[in-house]
Amino acid sequence: MKRVLLLGDSISMGYRDRVRELLSGKAEVCFNEGNGCFAKWTLWQVNAWIRENGAPDIVHWNNGIWDMMIEPPLEGNFSSVSEYLFQLGRILQVLQTAGVEKKNILFATTTPPRPEKQGLDAQTVAYYNGHVKLMMQREGIAINDLYALVFPHVAEYVCDDFLHLSPAGYEACAQQVARAIEALL
Repeated sequence: MKRVLLLGDSISMGYRDRVRELLSGKAEVCFNEGNGCFAKWTLWQVNAWIRENGAPDIVHWNNGIWDMMIEPPLEGNFSSVSEYLFQLGRILQVLQTAGVEKKNILFATTTPPRPEKQGLDAQTVAYYNGHVKLMMQREGIAINDLYALVFPHVAEYVCDDFLHLSPAGYEACAQQVARAIEALL
């Protein structure tokens, strides 16, 4: 069986066990136990994971919420778009240096928050996602558009903290992630 590494922030943490379940018997699904948080932290995690476990066959990965967030007293987003893209590029470099082929890397867009969320809005997420889609397209990396999946159902798929997903949202994302990975098996 192929080994699949799921990388990402708390959104991926919410669907990863269900993805493992959906791909049971088809792939070995692995992940870091902790939150990937912002892109630079995920860079550290994936580097350590590969050093300890070797290269996975397939990687499904997301980052964004932490990088895009505005949390006073810090002014502005935690990471500028250019900083965010730079760190994502470094993650790609680590994956490719380890031997993961571009055709086996999937990047998931950041899911939108509900309008009530302080410090992050759907427009900012769409803006960052737009830049990362262009970058990944240039790099030949496939996009799993979780933003497009969640946005039309944001009231149902995003929970009462206005940021994380509801059980229905995590299930919808898990199904889409599993289908995207299954296409590469």
